[in-house]
Amino acid sequence: MRILASAIAVAVVAAAPAAADDVRLGWPLQPSPAVVRQFDAPAPNWQRGHRGVDLAGTDGQPVYAAAAGTVVFAGHLAGRPLVSIAHPGGLRTTYEPVRPAVRRGQQVTAGSALGELAAGHPNCAAPACLHWGAMWGPASRADYVDPVGLLGTSAIRLKPLR
Repeated sequence: MRILASAIAVAVVAAAPAAADDVRLGWPLQPSPAVVRQFDAPAPNWQRGHRGVDLAGTDGQPVYAAAAGTVVFAGHLAGRPLVSIAHPGGLRTTYEPVRPAVRRGQQVTAGSALGELAAGHPNCAAPACLHWGAMWGPASRADYVDPVGLLGTSAIRLKPLR
């Protein structure tokens, strides 16, 4: 029984996603854009909330991969163009509305062009907004995270204990 419990513990540890501290993303828009709507993930995941950030851009602006990975979706979802990339360690990033220049299964490197930003993102105060999301794990059990917190250039902020 001890051997079985040890084997299960090893399997669970091996399947766990990489820690967020190990992942460093780059901005998907250049130059570094303004964040016009912050991350506000709901608890629990199925409730209303904002599962990413909205970045100010312009219609037709190139959108870049935030890190190396594999394109797992490039097309229309719910009437909007979207690109989704699976990164090593279990992180997935999404970019919408983006007219894709990549295809499903394609390998991309950090900074690879994914497509062009399209105008028309709802509730956007800029001429066009990129909704940029990040999550750990499969979509059915995703843990949404703030992609801005995974940027390689993010400042470290310490909060008081009280």
